[in-house]
Amino acid sequence: MSSQPSDRDAALSAAAGALRTFVVLWFGQLVSLIGSGITRFALGVWVYEKTGSATQFALIAVSVSLPGLLVAPFAGALVDRWDRRRVMLAADLGAGLGTLLIALLYWSDALEIWHIYFVVASGSVMSSFQMPAYIAATTLLVPRRHFSRSSGMIQLGQASAGVVAAPVAGALFTVIGLGGIILIDVATFLFAVATLLFLRVPTPTTSTAGRQARGSLWQEAAYGWGFIRKRAGLFGLLTYFALLNLAFSIAVVLVVPLVRSFTSVAILGVVLAIQSAGQVTGSLALTVTGGPRGRIRGILVCGWLIGLAMLLVGMRPEPLWVAAGLFLMMFCFAFMNGCSQAIWQSKVPPDVQGRVFAIRRLIAQVTTPIGFLLAGPLADVVFKPLLVDGGALAPTVGRFFGVGPGRGIALIYVCLAVAGTISTIWAASKPRLRHLEDELPDAI
Repeated sequence: MSSQPSDRDAALSAAAGALRTFVVLWFGQLVSLIGSGITRFALGVWVYEKTGSATQFALIAVSVSLPGLLVAPFAGALVDRWDRRRVMLAADLGAGLGTLLIALLYWSDALEIWHIYFVVASGSVMSSFQMPAYIAATTLLVPRRHFSRSSGMIQLGQASAGVVAAPVAGALFTVIGLGGIILIDVATFLFAVATLLFLRVPTPTTSTAGRQARGSLWQEAAYGWGFIRKRAGLFGLLTYFALLNLAFSIAVVLVVPLVRSFTSVAILGVVLAIQSAGQVTGSLALTVTGGPRGRIRGILVCGWLIGLAMLLVGMRPEPLWVAAGLFLMMFCFAFMNGCSQAIWQSKVPPDVQGRVFAIRRLIAQVTTPIGFLLAGPLADVVFKPLLVDGGALAPTVGRFFGVGPGRGIALIYVCLAVAGTISTIWAASKPRLRHLEDELPDAI
């Protein structure tokens, strides 16, 4: 009997090494995400305390999302041209230098509001390079059967950062101030960079799609759109998520005013914690179970449940009722996002995932800032007057939902539940979307 290891043993050893690399990569990015979340929270508090303006406070959220979306197609094309590990290194270093600049300006008493917008916007651009590179690297490191689990882990990291950042930043802000918090963020960036320095991410082989995609930067940036548009199942899935993201963004923005309309700030904090726990639990469930075998079926089932969750939130002005609906909503969104990510990783060749995923992010998330902008006027101008004493719907709809503070927002949630359910019915009626996993061959 030969003493040489078999090809199967060598393959298993290589796969185990790649999985270890992914775990180290994931942990480094998790630490960095927590540091970034703490800093964003602290910067928001500093801006609001300095200006007292809700508008200037809200502009931080716009600076976090909009610049990255605008450059996403070009970032994705460049990610596919360059080494993914080096892209992540450069993105982490760039974001860390921006954060350090804020610290230096703060300590020199020269920090202005526009400095924060500029650095946060720069970080958004860095993220538009970092995230496609991160997911594309994950595709090369994780076996296809574990894509759902790795997607769950990535979402678990993002959800955990969201849960940890606000309470930690709140506790530290009064003790070490903005400057100390920013130093912690810089340290987390350096930790992420250190992990990347010692990792090796494989280079994807050139596929037929990759050869077809070659051209100028403009052509490669546009290739992602052409790739998706030619595949009706993927295009339908992307459209469905864009519709859900519109409803979801409105729902998330209105949680605070809804809950505050009938209970205290302390209870609001508990409700928000339960909401975040739903996202963590959904991500953890996907990581542990690997998700359903029929991922499209899992996505559609979650879509139905999200409609039910939004209905629960709006039905009764009781903290437990609202918290249960928010928990279910966040659980399902985390679960279905992970299933969707696994489908995209399986169906898109690794060497073009940067540009395809960038366009995917642009289309799916462009409805999010639209939802943020719509939420306030819908609540204050359209729905609130309908369910006050003497409002147009007070004698009819008011019998079921009540009349007074917050009930107009409650009606918005019910409308969002109906809209989300209609979107899911539409998605389920599309054969190319329903049969996407079987009809579109795997690229991995």
